[in-house]
Amino acid sequence: MNFFIKLIYINWSLQILILVTALFGFLMLYSVSGGSWDPWTRPQLNRFFVSFFLIFVMSAISISFWQKTSPYIYILGLALLIAVYFFGETGMGAKRWLDLRVIKLQPSEAFKISIVMALAYYYHKLPVNKVSHPFYVLIPLLLILIPAFIVFRQPDLGTALVITMIGIFIMFIAGVHFGYFLFGGISFFTLLLILFQSRGTEWQLLKDYHFRRIDTFLDPSADPLGSGYHITQSKIALGSGGLFGKGYMQGSQSQLNFLPEKHTDFIFTTLAEEFGFFGTIGLLIIYSLIVLLCIFSALATTDKYSRLLITGLCMTFFTYFSINIAMVMGLLPVVGIPLPLVSYGGSSMIVIMLSFGLIQSAHVHKNNRF
Repeated sequence: MNFFIKLIYINWSLQILILVTALFGFLMLYSVSGGSWDPWTRPQLNRFFVSFFLIFVMSAISISFWQKTSPYIYILGLALLIAVYFFGETGMGAKRWLDLRVIKLQPSEAFKISIVMALAYYYHKLPVNKVSHPFYVLIPLLLILIPAFIVFRQPDLGTALVITMIGIFIMFIAGVHFGYFLFGGISFFTLLLILFQSRGTEWQLLKDYHFRRIDTFLDPSADPLGSGYHITQSKIALGSGGLFGKGYMQGSQSQLNFLPEKHTDFIFTTLAEEFGFFGTIGLLIIYSLIVLLCIFSALATTDKYSRLLITGLCMTFFTYFSINIAMVMGLLPVVGIPLPLVSYGGSSMIVIMLSFGLIQSAHVHKNNRF
């Protein structure tokens, strides 16, 4: 009975927006499948509705339980990242997946939740007067940089940067002194200079394909049929949709297979081509409303762990869609960041839905309601 009472206090507006966003994804996957439920639409539907039910289950579990288990979830996430190094499967030139029989899990995706939970727990326990002490700043930095380095070595530069960005953001909202971020910014740009200077040397710090992605980002037309092919076709699809699009399942770039990865990283361009400017604006409005609802939920709670957890997971969601959209528009180099709730993919879908489960748990149990 207590479970059903708690369901009353779920943020139902958020649940509806999640469902509407996923419908965008199902429509697009059905389109790029050529009007077929297979190979992408049916598996995505199954994953979504199972994980959608999990949100309700997680929301009924006390936020204090998630708080207490946060350190163990971080340790488990780190162990899975290390396991990838020894037992992972290689795909597209990177070792990122673990075959768990039921699902092929990408631990680096799941770790985006682990780092948020761990840092929220850390700052919840840490006295306010110690937040900016150098020793207590070093600890969260190690919690962030060690897994980020492991992910970078897979290699997965995009996810490593996202993990770092999320962690730094939580440190910022936890109240760490601004001077640390100023120093970090200067250090970051210094590191960028060193990275570029290392190109072609014996001590080159990035893979060759990382530099090719940067070259393509700066000038896609230099190799339009090679490394610049993805972004060139993406821009053609984006521009050809116009204001209202070519119509559902009428996109030439996606339907004639000019657009690579049309069901995953570049699915936003399929939406733009078929539904035009107004279709993409509609999706962006829904994404913005989801972020706003999460922010309102964070502001409504007095518990520091819940506030940091919700804000950190909200930042994770924002990072997903902002980087993906900027990437397919040519505003950022191409990295493997999916469009949340829309792109095809098991790990990313489950991670996003588990994040919303934690957000709903914090919302339901805010201010010791239960």
